Amino acid sequence: MKNQVTNTGKETTQYEQELNNWISKEMAAIDLIGSIGALFYDRSIELMLFKNRLIDQSVSGILSLHKYAKDVVNKPINIFDSAELAKLIVAGNYSPSRIDIGRLAYEWQEEKSNFSDKSDFINQKLKGFENGHEKPLVPRDVILFGFGRIGRLAARELVQNAGKGQQLRLRAIVSRGNSDENIIKRAALLRTDSVHGPFKGVIVEDLENKTLHINGQIVHMIESDSPEKIDYEAYGISNALLIDNTGTLRDRESFGKHLKAKGVSKALLTAPGKDFPNIVYGANHTDFDLDKEDLYSAASCTTNAIVPVLKVIHDKLGIEKGHIETVHAYTNDQNLLDNMHKHHRRGRSAAINMVITETGAGKAVTKVIPNLKDKLTANAVRVPTPNGSLAIMNLAVSKETSLEEVNSLIKDAALNGELVSQIYYSINQELVSNDIIGNSCCSVFDSPATIIHPDKKNIVLYVWYDNEYGYTRQVIRLAKHVAKVRRLTYY
Repeated sequence: MKNQVTNTGKETTQYEQELNNWISKEMAAIDLIGSIGALFYDRSIELMLFKNRLIDQSVSGILSLHKYAKDVVNKPINIFDSAELAKLIVAGNYSPSRIDIGRLAYEWQEEKSNFSDKSDFINQKLKGFENGHEKPLVPRDVILFGFGRIGRLAARELVQNAGKGQQLRLRAIVSRGNSDENIIKRAALLRTDSVHGPFKGVIVEDLENKTLHINGQIVHMIESDSPEKIDYEAYGISNALLIDNTGTLRDRESFGKHLKAKGVSKALLTAPGKDFPNIVYGANHTDFDLDKEDLYSAASCTTNAIVPVLKVIHDKLGIEKGHIETVHAYTNDQNLLDNMHKHHRRGRSAAINMVITETGAGKAVTKVIPNLKDKLTANAVRVPTPNGSLAIMNLAVSKETSLEEVNSLIKDAALNGELVSQIYYSINQELVSNDIIGNSCCSVFDSPATIIHPDKKNIVLYVWYDNEYGYTRQVIRLAKHVAKVRRLTYY
């Protein structure tokens, strides 16, 4: 009986110690959240944690990301270091930038003996980030032409990433109608979303002036079906980047009509373009001279999902041939119930059928990775889920490889180099499509699902993607690049 009492006492002490330890971590997370907000909204400095966004994260979310750093990135860090380092950045005089506080926290643990203290460490690591070293950012006006699934997510991203408004500023939304009823309805669709949840902000309709006030930003609601006839300058908009989310104008001649509108200097299409640059940000965005080209395509959601992984495998192992099958969520292009449709099979009810259909992703890849021309085939199956898709890539490679090597190659690319914002390396044995909704990376690599043929030259890779949000994040990354408003980065 005495032993039972003693054991119970020990268990109580352990319980209290663990609880107190957790509470101290929560307090440190609260401090970190304060620094994150102060830097972002006052100085346009965005803190990341191993490429994960920290703005609008909860306390538990912050702590969960620190666990992710240990389990996936294999870089154990603690919340106390992160919070202290963030405070030092707040106390410093740094330019608008994106800084990975996770990387800094890890480097502090590895290199602390080389510095007198954390302040000395930050000063050395962020040398060149001081105000005055960077080229001044000139904010660019943005127009959203079309306000469907991608258009509304783009609006959310633009508003939530505005900070002090030193990068992209959402100034106008163009749709088929701007009556009072239409504006109220579009505001409602922006506020709530059945897939992505409520908008984290405040939207106020100003029907008299036909505007929406979104988190303090005045956005004009414009009606037009003739892109070249709109006078954006009449709304105080100039030198704007227009993002076309309709997908109806895809060749240079028709898409180029946007440049005839007053106030537009560059246009970006959220669909594959036929005779102007198709770009997957992170893979080929540096291949084009921004001063010589004004029309750009962000390719498709599937192309953005498969290109980063294909690029890694082709660069390291060489792809001889392959087939890509996409298991894709249904879209508005399909029918809710059986009805006429110009495409085969797509007329059948999307909500209760798996539907074989075509995809241009295989050919689109070659616009980004020319060396893969005539090496890939592709097809798609639309399935009864509203969002969250999967690409299954069956590839024959030039060099013998192993499961460990393939996964290691993708993991390294997800943590280092030019594709860290594009590839998310998952070790989750229970991963399903709903789990990747809201993931900011366009490629979620399912490492436990990788298959290597006994001949060691045929591999099967599984890449998930949020075909709405993950793709939209790529669009915004490309938009910042095209508009030349990208900040200094430390990640």
